This record gives sequence, C-alpha cells and structure tokens, in this order.
Amino acid sequence: MALDLEEQEQLATLKAWWKDHGGNVVLVIVVMALAFSGWQGWRWYQIRQASEASALYETLRKAVEAGDLKGVRDSGGALAENFPNRLQAAMGALAQARFYFDRGDLKSAKAQLQWVIERSPSAEFRDLARLRLAMVLLDEKAYDAALAQLEPPPAAPFVAQYAALKGDILVEKNDAKQAAAAYRAALEKAPKDDQAFARSVRMRLEALGG
Repeated sequence: MALDLEEQEQLATLKAWWKDHGGNVVLVIVVMALAFSGWQGWRWYQIRQASEASALYETLRKAVEAGDLKGVRDSGGALAENFPNRLQAAMGALAQARFYFDRGDLKSAKAQLQWVIERSPSAEFRDLARLRLAMVLLDEKAYDAALAQLEPPPAAPFVAQYAALKGDILVEKNDAKQAAAAYRAALEKAPKDDQAFARSVRMRLEALGG
C-alpha cells in the first residue's frame, strides 16, 4: 500500500504541474514544429530558386555561344528580374557584357557591368565588373572615369590586374612616371604561377624605360 500511495502522490503532483504548465509546453512544441516546417519550406524554396536560376543561366550561355541576340536579351533579362540576388544573375550580366563588347555595343556592355557593380552579392564579381568597366572606358578614351573605377581597393586576386590596367590608362594620359609605378606595383603583386601576365607587364614597363 505504501508504494501505491507514493505513486498516487507522484501522479497528483504531475497533474498539478501539467495544469499549471501544460499550456506552455504545448505552445513550445507547436512553435518548434512550425519553425521546423518553415525552415524546411525555406530550404526547399532556396533549392528551387537555385535550380531555376541555373537553368536560365545555362540558356543564356548557350545563346551567347550561338550569337543569339534575342536569346541573350530574353534570358539575361529574366535572370536579372527574377533572381537579382543570386550569383547566376551576376554571372549572366558579365557574360552579356562580354557578348555586347565583342559586338561593339559598348553602351549595353557598360550597363551590364554597372548592374553587377550595383547589385551583385559577391564582392569578387563586383571587383571583376569594375575592372572590365574600366577597360571599356579606356577603349572610349574616358581615362578619368576609368581610373575612378579602379580607386576602391579590390580583393587580393585582382590587385595586380588593377595596377596593370591603371598603368595602361596612365600611359594614355602621358603620365609615364605614374604609369611605371603602377606597372611595378603590378609586378610585385603578380601571381607566381602567371608568368605570362608578369612578362606582359614587364614589357610595358621596359617600354617606358623602367
């Protein structure tokens, strides 16, 4: 009987506790279930977004290879409109910029590069877009505007290329002294495994007597 009495007391205590706290326990369980369901839904949404963006980028890539202007515009526009925050959109804009540049449409090329600079979530893509935009501006002889694109310090992989392009722009501005300094900086930061780049910069520096 003592054991039965002890069990009854424990049961009574449990009932009392549940009466006081049971509602909160149920609420916590419901919240956790909803949170898990929401996380699963968000994960599924992200996977679907990545898949759709990748498919559109592949369509754009094929249009670029085929020289299909309408296909490039349609798929590129859909990428920028529907997936502006995904890397595929920035990759697509960079591909479009090259496509337009190769066809002499510098206005469209610049617009795509500017889009990457303003909208890409990737700092590396923004740095690459600024480098390419500076190249386009150099072709247009807009030297000061080109230099302005190179002013913000880029990520480490682009430092040497930025310096080399700065040297090219300064040569066109007839500033040989500063151009030589830029080329020397490019050589200092040149990747050890990119001998072709180093030779190219060294030849430009030697042409200046440096």
